[in-house]
Amino acid sequence: MDRKLVKRRDEYRWLIERTGRMQVDGLIYASEQLIAEMDDMVARQVSNVASLPGIAGYSYAMPDAHWGYGFCIGGVAAFDPEKGGIISAGGVGFDIACGVRTMHTDLKDKDFGPMKERVADALFHHIPAGVGSTGKILLTSHKLDELLVDGARWAVEHGYGTWEDLRFIESGGKMPGADPSKVSEQAKKRQLDQMGTLGSGNHYLEVQKVVKVYDAPIARAFGIEEGDIKISIHCGSRGLGHQIGADYLKRMAVSAKEHGIELAERELACAPLQSSVGQSYLGAMRSGINCALANRQILMHLVREIFERVCPKAAIRLLYDVSHNTCQEEEHEIDGRKRRLFVHRKGATRAFGPGRPDLPAEYRSVGQPVLIGGTMGTASYILVGTEQAERLSLSSSCHGAGRQMSRTAATKRWHGKDIMRHLAGQGVLIRSRSLRGLAEEAPGAYKDVSEVVEVSDKAGLAKKVAQLMPLICIKG
Repeated sequence: MDRKLVKRRDEYRWLIERTGRMQVDGLIYASEQLIAEMDDMVARQVSNVASLPGIAGYSYAMPDAHWGYGFCIGGVAAFDPEKGGIISAGGVGFDIACGVRTMHTDLKDKDFGPMKERVADALFHHIPAGVGSTGKILLTSHKLDELLVDGARWAVEHGYGTWEDLRFIESGGKMPGADPSKVSEQAKKRQLDQMGTLGSGNHYLEVQKVVKVYDAPIARAFGIEEGDIKISIHCGSRGLGHQIGADYLKRMAVSAKEHGIELAERELACAPLQSSVGQSYLGAMRSGINCALANRQILMHLVREIFERVCPKAAIRLLYDVSHNTCQEEEHEIDGRKRRLFVHRKGATRAFGPGRPDLPAEYRSVGQPVLIGGTMGTASYILVGTEQAERLSLSSSCHGAGRQMSRTAATKRWHGKDIMRHLAGQGVLIRSRSLRGLAEEAPGAYKDVSEVVEVSDKAGLAKKVAQLMPLICIKG
């Protein structure tokens, strides 16, 4: 990034001073290394978001930020409905409520080795993954509407998981305010046979081992020890979420013009929160969140079934499930007073600190688990939200490594078979339905996730708790 675009505030904060139509300053969290690797487009998109009506605080970018549609990936911005605030489909992202779910297994690394190959093959054959992948659950339109209202609760009611699982999911597994009538028939049609599927791209299911604990007391509260075997699922709302995004971006482009909103670029299409389009999108987006929560719940149930057959001693329990493509209504203190805000997090994880009543009782005294996904052969991390993140970033943190190379460029540099062989040599079993997909998602196409996490930790956004390394990775 051109250093003329930012002003260094301290070791990990870079300011974009308010100019032109910007309503607030921009703020990027990054180290020297990460700011140097960021494209100028990140600064431009942070500035453009800062020009939107009703924005409160700052326009933020997390350490894993890179170019996105309208908002950068890693972008965070809050809007005040009392001050003409807006909602933007581009500020949520196309894969609504894409997120990470991490599970306990009660297995240790030393016990898992002999069954590793069998588990990898069983997961690959029984977890639907890949472009256009379909599952065994075939829904009617009526049943899908029920699911879009009740989220993971619908899944549990229909035998996919336990009621105990719901305590460890954001919002108890059900986002209130969902309105399936605001979701197009095309979006619903795309989802009728996609529940319980991983999809493609950067989505995955990983079996991981805990290799390092950074904070023993918090790790104990989370139920984490070195040598533990954990399982993480990274996926979202599949075709339904993508179609909601496409549908409402078109409507918001018209709405912005009708309400006299001058956009810095067309991809920032938005609607006033209080408008009919804004309210309709909220109902549709919340339906997309519930779709993603139900999808991950069903996938967890499939994982349980597989482990019951292959390794009956495993006891699959949920550590936590958190989304990173959402807009959520929250209270935050801005300029000395509490305000009701709609916080867009696009490729950014909510990171509540200790004391929040909506956290599970087991975690309330330490803070929310923040789940950071790696890239096939690289580490994943479990962090914990901090009290100071409330004022630093609207209780937000990074969500992963963040791309530093396009998928097209990655396929020119790497080959899927080579990646698979290389990772096998490091003890990571890859199972994928697409060699091209493996090349697109090569670890080298991403930033250094350890550096991203280090910045999040040192800047106070979220504190490191544990590092996990992959043993098995199932890709689309």
